[in-house]
Amino acid sequence: MKPINCFISHNDIFQVEITAKNLLKSKLVNAVYLLSTSSSDIVIAGCQYIKIDALNSSDTVNKIAEKSDTQFSLIYTKDTVLELGQYALERFYHIANDTKAGLVYSDYYQIVEGLRSNLPLIDYQEGSLRDDFNFGSLLFYNAEMLKKASAQTTEKYQHAGLYNLRLKVSQQADLIHINEYLYSEVEFDTRKSGEKQFDYVDPKNRDVQIEMEIACTDHLKIIGAYLAPTFKAIAFDESHFPVEASVIIPIRDRVKTVEDAIKSVLLQKTTFPFNLIIVDNFSSDGTSEIIEKYALNDTRVIHIIPKRRDLGIGGCWNLGVDSDVCGKFAVQLDSDDVYENENTLQTIVNTFYEQNCAMVIGSYTMTNFKMETIAPGLIDHKEWTPENGRNNALRINGLGAPRAFYTPILREIKVPNTSYGEDYALGLYFSREYQIGRIYTSLYLCRRWDENSDASLDVVKMNGHNLYKDKIRTIELKARKNQLKVVS
Repeated sequence: MKPINCFISHNDIFQVEITAKNLLKSKLVNAVYLLSTSSSDIVIAGCQYIKIDALNSSDTVNKIAEKSDTQFSLIYTKDTVLELGQYALERFYHIANDTKAGLVYSDYYQIVEGLRSNLPLIDYQEGSLRDDFNFGSLLFYNAEMLKKASAQTTEKYQHAGLYNLRLKVSQQADLIHINEYLYSEVEFDTRKSGEKQFDYVDPKNRDVQIEMEIACTDHLKIIGAYLAPTFKAIAFDESHFPVEASVIIPIRDRVKTVEDAIKSVLLQKTTFPFNLIIVDNFSSDGTSEIIEKYALNDTRVIHIIPKRRDLGIGGCWNLGVDSDVCGKFAVQLDSDDVYENENTLQTIVNTFYEQNCAMVIGSYTMTNFKMETIAPGLIDHKEWTPENGRNNALRINGLGAPRAFYTPILREIKVPNTSYGEDYALGLYFSREYQIGRIYTSLYLCRRWDENSDASLDVVKMNGHNLYKDKIRTIELKARKNQLKVVS
């Protein structure tokens, strides 16, 4: 028997015919199965139909497993024509065979409006638990491991079937990335990176997220990284701070937005003293002059310019937190954004005491530069629960904002000196030991505009960001496993 059975998503007869014909030309392909949510009277030579409920369901995975009677199973998830590169299947086959991988995937060419461009992917690692990890649309599975993963799955997933499949396969073997462009696919989602990044918190995707959380939690339990909901208590008894809370703004060249941010802090009404620490990372566009104007007229505004020039956003945070003027609680505000009303700071500080937590994360509303609400509106991260939030945090790519910290613990941990993902790293670290408090009402207006640092990232930059967060998760997974081994 030839070593590969192919499974193709079937929504368009033109796409399927061309893709199937290309696959059947290979001497390695045994059979081609068409995964269709509707019945079809059209016969495609050499192909068999499999009726499915949804491409991503566990029932579909089971049906693929039933037909995976060859050495490897190729699953193509896209609804557009698959154009294989020269000897691409041979390359998948040999690498999968040589490495004994559970899944092999490769870089590919992306075709947008007729233009072909490189789409490099990143290596899978233990911490690559996010459900939006990009494997491309051609998944080359070891059939025996696929069948075992299907047999081990008892949960009935409508949306998380393929996600659960790769988690279960990753428990058996490595997932191998081929750094070669082995196929081409057409892409219709041409939104900018800044528009795509909030898909997972869109309310219409809530059912999907619940299933993904169930699958991820099950995986964490199997690999020995699941944390039960028990947390260290905090006394909040350190009293040597000059103020109760400090708002910290790391900034560089934000002349268009800094004044709005400052005003939103100074308008806060609280029952306690607070200050505003602005760490000005060598601005050169007039930002420094605006900050200094406020610092000269209001003693609550502290303008700090670093002595060193190698600081990212995290390094600027460390400078503010370690300073003698920092309060008991350090509260985040990005230089592009503003607090929604005058009660934000009071609400955050109250939450520390009410929920006995070392970190507080609020909710925010997406707006345009004029502060008019834009889709998806409120970002509240209601997927967080006190019981399972710190486990689910390993799956999602962000925890929300604004963020605030109990300063003594933050001073011990330190903020990674990066300009991306430093807040996520802190959230994972804090959640390993302490409860994270949540506020689900909007505290903060997050303005989207062309000069946001993540508004429109190219694939290389996106890959760098994703690789870093996956590495953070990998480190955290190892730390949690080691912690649980010590306890047991």
